[in-house]
Amino acid sequence: MPTSADSSPRTPIVIEVFGHVSAQPGAVAKRFGAHFPGKAESTCDLAIFAVNPAAGIDAETIEAWQGLSAFQVPRLVVVTSLEGSEADFDDAVLIGNRVFDQLITPYLVLHSESGSPVALISLETQQILDFTTNPPQSIPSDLEHQDLISDFRDEYLEMIESSGEGAFEAGLLFPAIPLILENNLGVEIIESYIAKIAESPGVS
Repeated sequence: MPTSADSSPRTPIVIEVFGHVSAQPGAVAKRFGAHFPGKAESTCDLAIFAVNPAAGIDAETIEAWQGLSAFQVPRLVVVTSLEGSEADFDDAVLIGNRVFDQLITPYLVLHSESGSPVALISLETQQILDFTTNPPQSIPSDLEHQDLISDFRDEYLEMIESSGEGAFEAGLLFPAIPLILENNLGVEIIESYIAKIAESPGVS
């Protein structure tokens, strides 16, 4: 019995990882089934850029980003090394805005009283993903959190609306996601973006 094109198996997408060794790009590549060191070529379906906010972004990584811009390859920034560092997710985003392109932040990091990153808050839904439990819990945010993120949320929603549907898959919108491999903070979110690329038209 013939099968439809929709039911045929898809070829795994090609993911390349870039970043300074301090940002653990090799571990990021291993976790998400990607290639490291990456190649800035048009054959790449998705490029992941690992950034350590304490170390900044080196010239080689910036050059790779610019090379992929010519092909409009979808790009995702993952911010690692967030534990035990004075630099944080916001610092990495500021650096990325300066040397990459304007980044969007679908989630912001919430910290414990000791300063450790323990949760994420969605700017779209305002739900909190609490990683102090296993598995993580999704809980409603309170008014205090909503007030704190209101300006960031307005900016994020405006960027999403102005960019249009499919902007990430088209290589026109660049999310930055916090990532802690040890407790899977950010892993499912990154996997959801990988799934968007795998399901987008033009990817076989």
